[in-house]
Amino acid sequence: MASIAVFRSSRAALPRQLLRQGHHRTSTMDARRALSSYIVTPKELAAALKTSPPSPISTDPRIIPLCASWFLPNDSRSGIEAFHAKRIPRARFFDLDKVKDKHSPYPHMLPAPQQFAQAMSALGIRKDDTVVVYDSHELGLFSAPRVGWTLRLFGHPSVHLLDNFKLWVDEGYPTESGNLYTIECNPYPIPQLDESRVASYDEVREVALDYNKEGAEGIQIIDARPHGRFTGNAPEPREGLSSGHMPGSINIPFTDVLDPTTKTFLPKDQLKKLFEQKGLDPSKPIISSCGTGVTAVVIDTALGEAGYGSAETRKVYDGSWTEWAQRVEPSDNLIIKDPPKGT
Repeated sequence: MASIAVFRSSRAALPRQLLRQGHHRTSTMDARRALSSYIVTPKELAAALKTSPPSPISTDPRIIPLCASWFLPNDSRSGIEAFHAKRIPRARFFDLDKVKDKHSPYPHMLPAPQQFAQAMSALGIRKDDTVVVYDSHELGLFSAPRVGWTLRLFGHPSVHLLDNFKLWVDEGYPTESGNLYTIECNPYPIPQLDESRVASYDEVREVALDYNKEGAEGIQIIDARPHGRFTGNAPEPREGLSSGHMPGSINIPFTDVLDPTTKTFLPKDQLKKLFEQKGLDPSKPIISSCGTGVTAVVIDTALGEAGYGSAETRKVYDGSWTEWAQRVEPSDNLIIKDPPKGT
């Protein structure tokens, strides 16, 4: 069969007892029950992997750790380097800079269904596998929520988010790095995209134009970028792109929903308190945005974890600020900049 190269573990070969297929099938069911919620802890994932590792031998559903590390363009680090240096044993790597709409001028627009299926096939992931997405050790939670969201939009049945790899490492769970090994590609059916969770430029533009107008729907836009970029007082990481914000948008930097030490999500009660303090109305629709649609999903995931608002009325603006700042006309007055403090 076709194969792709990823990094070979220096760990010992898989235990022989995994060849016992009847035992493995029962273990897989037990492991899936252990991952009952979308967000899982290192302890839960470690226990599940003991009973259902990503075996290249078994044809039963497996639990596949999927590294989704990514760094901003002005950062010298790269996702593949982070994956190479340290990862969960037998993990695969999802490259956000490659699995995207290659015909779009914007960085991380969702890929076409056929392209998504090809990427999953190349990763050796089957439709019945349980996928647990995780981030880099350095950042804790950053780009993994975007990849988990993408898999769910394309209808992958069993997806989870690890909270988080930093904690996995700090708590002493196993990691690996090393040379190349191959994995077998698997056929992956071409899925349908759930467009109901995705906000387009035209939709967001209409919300911005209607801001403060009588009879407007009251759709709320959250901006997950750092405060300086939101106010327009700090530059964007992409050269030549204006900073600032959309009319009426609410700034909640994605780091605000994370514990400053562990980089895990804050407890549900603290998340609810934060959203209340920011003036978010849970009874009204919410669109999350950021720079390129990556950390917007950190906010969207936190809203879901806190049970804040309805999942049916939450969306993510796929193009986010990178698309917005390049498409709006100066005459529209849709890029707002706050005066620097003290002026």
